[in-house]
Amino acid sequence: MAPAVSRLRVESELGSLPKRALAQYLLLLKLYPVLTKAVSSGILSALGNLLAQTIEKRKKDSQNLEVSGLLRYLVYGLFVTGPLSHYLYLFMEYLVPPEVPWASVKRLLLDRLFFAPTFLLLFFFVMNLLEGKNVSVFVAKMRSGFWPALQMNWRMWTPLQFININYVPLQFRVLFANMAALFWYAYLASLGK
Repeated sequence: MAPAVSRLRVESELGSLPKRALAQYLLLLKLYPVLTKAVSSGILSALGNLLAQTIEKRKKDSQNLEVSGLLRYLVYGLFVTGPLSHYLYLFMEYLVPPEVPWASVKRLLLDRLFFAPTFLLLFFFVMNLLEGKNVSVFVAKMRSGFWPALQMNWRMWTPLQFININYVPLQFRVLFANMAALFWYAYLASLGK
């Protein structure tokens, strides 16, 4: 086979790799929606922590990677964020159907005033458990970090969630939020330091 033909074949196969990956993801999403969202959440949460550690390493000129932090975020995404987000988006769709007047505003308010504080509280609680810390440490973190984190959540997530809950198809909302959460988890991880 001529080198040019061989190169073209490889390039066309590489071009089809994202298409095959997307097709596989869509199939898994259809067959196993909660599991697919949970695994995606776990992986992307761990990547967010890796991003935070990379930023911290540059600031401190350190070479050590904290594997336990990656594992905590993986567990949190896999067992909390992925499954819970799946059901919360379904619940929101049921509670405020698209045809309800002012549905987009009502959904956003529900998300920002109820789901956001609840998720943040759950994040601090689960991370405290996974770190093996006692209740007094949790209470101290809540006192010092909850309000600033919630304010940052409202600033960062409000426009993203408006788009997510009103324009992103239901089956992709968890993935959309997880992609944005890469940077959010990097921020939250920096609070824990």
